[in-house]
Amino acid sequence: MFKNYLKIAWRNLNKNKSFSILNILGLSIGMACSILILLWVQNEVSYDQFHTDADRTYRFIVNSGDFKTAVSSAGMGPDLMDELSEIESVVRTTKFQKVLFHVNDKVYEEGQFMYVDDNFLSFFDFPLLQGEAVSALENPNTIVLTQTMAQKYFGDDNALGKTIKLNNNKNLKVTGVLKDLPSNSHFKFDFIAPTSTIISIDQNLANKTWGNFDYYSYFKLDKNVALSKTGVGDLEAKINAIADKRLSNDAFNFRLQPLTDIHLYSDLQIDVAGHGNIQYVNIFLVVALFILVVACINFMNLATARSAKRAKEVGLRKAIGAYRGQLIGQFLSESILLSFISLVLAIVLVFLTLPFFNEISGSTLGVDITDGSFWGGLVVIVLVTGLFAGSYPALYLSRFNPIKVLKGNLKKTGGNLFLRNGLVTLQFIISAVLIVATGVVYHQLNFIKDKNLGFDKSNMIIVPFRGALGEKRDALAATLEQHPLLKNYSIFNNVPTDLDTGTTDIFWNGKDETDGIVVPDLGMDDRFIDLFGIEVLAGRGFSEEFTISDKNYVINETLMKLMGKNLDNIIGEPLALNDRDGQVVGVVKDFHFKPLQYNIEPLVLRQEENNPGFLAVRTTMNQTEASIAALENIHAELNPAFPFSYSFLDADLEKLYDSEQQMSTIFNILALLGIFISCLGIYGLSAFIAEQRIKEIGIRKVLGASVQSITTLLSKDFLKLVLTAIVLAIPISWYFMSKWLEDFAYRTTISWWIFALAGLLALTIALLTVSYQAIKAAIVNPVKSLRSE
Repeated sequence: MFKNYLKIAWRNLNKNKSFSILNILGLSIGMACSILILLWVQNEVSYDQFHTDADRTYRFIVNSGDFKTAVSSAGMGPDLMDELSEIESVVRTTKFQKVLFHVNDKVYEEGQFMYVDDNFLSFFDFPLLQGEAVSALENPNTIVLTQTMAQKYFGDDNALGKTIKLNNNKNLKVTGVLKDLPSNSHFKFDFIAPTSTIISIDQNLANKTWGNFDYYSYFKLDKNVALSKTGVGDLEAKINAIADKRLSNDAFNFRLQPLTDIHLYSDLQIDVAGHGNIQYVNIFLVVALFILVVACINFMNLATARSAKRAKEVGLRKAIGAYRGQLIGQFLSESILLSFISLVLAIVLVFLTLPFFNEISGSTLGVDITDGSFWGGLVVIVLVTGLFAGSYPALYLSRFNPIKVLKGNLKKTGGNLFLRNGLVTLQFIISAVLIVATGVVYHQLNFIKDKNLGFDKSNMIIVPFRGALGEKRDALAATLEQHPLLKNYSIFNNVPTDLDTGTTDIFWNGKDETDGIVVPDLGMDDRFIDLFGIEVLAGRGFSEEFTISDKNYVINETLMKLMGKNLDNIIGEPLALNDRDGQVVGVVKDFHFKPLQYNIEPLVLRQEENNPGFLAVRTTMNQTEASIAALENIHAELNPAFPFSYSFLDADLEKLYDSEQQMSTIFNILALLGIFISCLGIYGLSAFIAEQRIKEIGIRKVLGASVQSITTLLSKDFLKLVLTAIVLAIPISWYFMSKWLEDFAYRTTISWWIFALAGLLALTIALLTVSYQAIKAAIVNPVKSLRSE
C-alpha cells in the first residue's frame, strides 16, 4: 500500500513540475536554515558539558551593588574549601596574558596564555596527548601547550622536555601536550603554566589574600550538595557569612555560577572573552522555526489552491471504494516525499554554506555524518515538516463529496479561502517582523558606532608597553617629544575602552563604608586628558604647569554626584584612594570607558609614572603610515627583544561589539531568506489564481479592459492581505525589539520610520511578485484563452 502511495505521489509531483519546484525550493531553503541554526544552537547549549563533573562544578563570582564580576581573590577558594566540607576541590586561573616566547631562535607573540593551579588538568577534562595530568603542572617553571601549538613550535619532534623562554627572562620546560580544546569550551587557552611559577612575585597569591579580585575560581561540590534543590543556596549563605567576617565590606554578595551556564548566562565584567548570549540563541531558534513555517505555509497554500484539480481524482477514488483514511495517507505520502526530496537538497545546501556560516557566526561547526542522532534529527525534521505541511491539504481534500465532485458542483468554500488568506497574512507578518528587526539591529549598531563616547577616538595609535620599554619611559618620552609626527602622545596604564580594574578602597566625607561601590581608576601622565579631548568641567586636569602628585585626583561627573557634590563645591574635597589621602582638583565630563551595555560608572583619574601600560599617539590621516614606521624604529631601538605591535583605538572599540555585528549579519541573511520563501509562495499562488481566472481575463479584455485594470484586479486582494500583515506586525516587532534593546544601557529609539520603511519594503516586494504574474496574465491574447468556448 505504502509503495503504491509513493508511486502515485511521485507521478503527481512529476506531473506538476512548477508546483513541485516552488515547494521543493522553499522547503529546502527553510530546512537548510533550520539545520544550520540548530547546529549552532546545539553547539551553544553544549558548552562545558563534556566535563565529567560538569553538573557539580561552579565558578565563584561576586556582586557588589550594580557591579558584577567573574573574578574573586586568590585566597578565597582555598580558604573556603578548608572551612566548608561541601566543597571537594578548588582550582584557580589567571586572566589571559599576552606573552612573548623564544623557541629555537624564533620569536612568537601569543595572547592565550594563563597561569593555573597544579590540579587544573585533574579538575577539568582536557585530555593530554603527551605527559601525565597529575604531574604535568606540579613543578614551577613548566608549561603545557595544545597540540596545534606544539606542532607550530616543534614540528613533528617530541615536545616533552623542550624549553620555551617566556618574556625573554624565564625558561619553561614543556611537561605536557594537550589535545586541542573542544570548540564548546569557555576556556580558549593555548598555553597553561602553574601558579607556583609566579607565587614569588604575586603577594596576593603567596599570602592568599581576600582583598584584590583578580583570579577566576572554580569549585567542585559534593554530589549531595550539587544535586540538592537547596544545597547550592545554603552553601552560598555559608560562604557569605564567612566573607562577612573576613572582609570589612559586607556589601559583597558571593554566588556560585554553574559551569554550564557560563557561556550563555554571563553578564559579568572582567570575564573570559567570547561568551554567547541566551537571548540570541532563543531569537535565532524562533527565526529558524518561523522560516520553516513560512515554507510549510507555501505548501499548504498551493495544495489547497490546487484542490479543484484534485477533486475529480478524489471523487473517483471514493466512488470505487477508497476510504478517507487511505486518501489522507495518499496525500500525506506526497507531502512526506516532497519533504524528503527537499531535505536531500537542504543537506547539499548545508554542506555548501557551512564554511560561510562559520565565518559570519565566528563558529567552528561541522557535520558528523557518523552521528546517528544527527540523521535521526533529520528524519524528525522530514516527518514533522511533511506532516505539518500536508496535514490540512490531506484533511481538506479527503473530505470532498464524490457525487458533487463528479457532477461538477464543487464550489470554493469560504473556510478554504479564509485559511489561505490567513496563511498568506501570517507569512507576511513574519516577513515584516524580520524586516523591522533587521532595521532596529542595524540602527543600534550605527548608534554605537556614531555615539559620542566623550573622547576623541580618531587617528589614535595604541602601542602596548612590554619588556624593557617601561623601564625606558623617560627615553621614549624624550624621543617622541622631538619627533614631529609623534609629539602628540600620552602614556597611561589602561586603555579607556573596556576598563576592567576597580577598587572598593575609596573614601570621602560622608561615604557609607559598607556600600560596596566599586570605582575604577585610571593612571596617566599630564597629557592624557588633552590628547583624548576629554572636557574639564571644573577645576583643572593634569598638565606640565603643576607638579606631579599622587595626592591630586580628577573625577568624573558620576563620582561627583555620588559624593553628593556639585561643580561649585567639589574642588578641594578630600578623597582617599587605596590608602592614599588626597583631594579633588578637577571634574571631567562623563565619558564611556566600558562598552555601551554598561552605564557610566564613577571614575578616578590619577597621575602615575611608575606603571606605564600603553602609549597613545594621535596622527593625521595622511601621515598614519609614516607615524607607524617611526614608532616601529623607536621601539626596535629601545626594546629590541620584543616585536613591535600596535592597534587603532577606533578598531579596538568596534571589536567590543563583534557579537552584535555577527548577530546583525546572520539576522540580515535569515530575513532575506524568509522574505524570499514568502515570495515563492505568493508567486505560486498568484500564478495559480491567474490560471484559474484566465477565461475571465479573456472576456474582460474582449470587453475593453486595460492591462492596468486587470493587473489591479488580480493584485488588490493580495495587497490587502499584506497591508493587514504590516499592521499586525508593528506591535509584535516593537515588543520583541524593545526587549532586545534592554540589553544596552545606551540604546537607540525605535523610530516610526523603521516601521514605515519595513511596511513599504514588504508592500513593494509583494507588489512586484504579484504584479509580475498579473501582468503576464493580462497581456495574454484573449483568442487563446477563449477559443475553446
